[in-house]
Amino acid sequence: MKLAKRVLSVSPSLTLGISARAKELRARGVDVVDLGAGQPDLDTPENIKVKGKEAIDRGFTKYTPTSGIPELKKAIAERLKQELGLDYSPQEIVVSCGAKHSIFNVLMALVEEGDEVLIPSPYWVSYPEMVKLAGGTPKFLRTTEEGGFKITPEQLRDAITPRSKVLILNSPNNPTGTVYAESELRAIAEILVEKGVYCISDEIYDKFIYEGRHVSIATMHGMRELTIVVNGVSKTYRMTGWRIGYAAGPKEVMQAVSKIQDHTTSNPTSISQYAALEALTGDQGEVTAMIRIFKQRRDFVVQRLNQMGIRCSPPPGAFYVFPKISQVWGEEVRDSMTFAQKLLEREAVAVVPGVAFGDDEYVRISYAAPLESLKKGMDRLERFVSFIRGQDKIDA
Repeated sequence: MKLAKRVLSVSPSLTLGISARAKELRARGVDVVDLGAGQPDLDTPENIKVKGKEAIDRGFTKYTPTSGIPELKKAIAERLKQELGLDYSPQEIVVSCGAKHSIFNVLMALVEEGDEVLIPSPYWVSYPEMVKLAGGTPKFLRTTEEGGFKITPEQLRDAITPRSKVLILNSPNNPTGTVYAESELRAIAEILVEKGVYCISDEIYDKFIYEGRHVSIATMHGMRELTIVVNGVSKTYRMTGWRIGYAAGPKEVMQAVSKIQDHTTSNPTSISQYAALEALTGDQGEVTAMIRIFKQRRDFVVQRLNQMGIRCSPPPGAFYVFPKISQVWGEEVRDSMTFAQKLLEREAVAVVPGVAFGDDEYVRISYAAPLESLKKGMDRLERFVSFIRGQDKIDA
């Protein structure tokens, strides 16, 4: 069988691979602590579930407009206006089957063969693979822990070439938890405007901020027509399985995105759209409570990591920590994949190897898990770290 080159160039998701192995062990009765999850452990709020059921009972189960129902697009526009001060018309908003789908559609609309897409590293695993599928070339801008895992204006300017089409900016960031400040975004925006480079601003973790506040690069001078803001209900409202994301941007770009969606998925799920409308317009009390819970979890995990000798600063956003595990490597564990595999097989703790995000000296630990699970996971991780520090050989 001869597969298309675009598929052969794409790597499988390591995050999903670790998750699959953890599920396999759990199915065999192993008590696995999953610290690799990219979704909140808490259930979808009850008022949102009620609206989903109501949609089914009302027969709201047919096709909708490709770009989303008008009520939902209006709610998204009002949210962007209220929280970010950004004005978008319904024609500038497209609702898709998750934020990942939104990003892919935008890349398909903007990127041609030979175009470069600038991606700060560490990065979310799907960015480079989606760029490849769109025919573009990922170009990584390496960041450092010492620099807060942020690109600098000088670094961006040096990276831009005549082939550079898009910068993908993720703040708050997966996997590092980095949050860009307004002044940092302004400096980046000045260069993008000068060079005429688009920005896909992935803001899916916008409510998960523990220090500082969320600012969108779309609000910077000159960036309204160069930015496509991507968000959704998956993380904030614990609706990962409902698959609703959205993009807002220049009319011409969003019309192209809608055209692509016309011929691929058509509309996002009607029932999920109705539930998402309730998420955006209903009571927000559970969101506030969830963020308080997640901050407590973050502080606990960071404290435990530092106590076991893995230096880690509290990330200001998202719900991950990204500790440098090369600090504790031994003779038989000298890369993040081996670390993650051995930790899962030996101690039944699932984390995601940093190589999946572009940095092999780190792992991603999700604290989207109950505190009891986090305590158990940290105890097992500490035992594993002590083991690899004290042993020359590790059994497979």
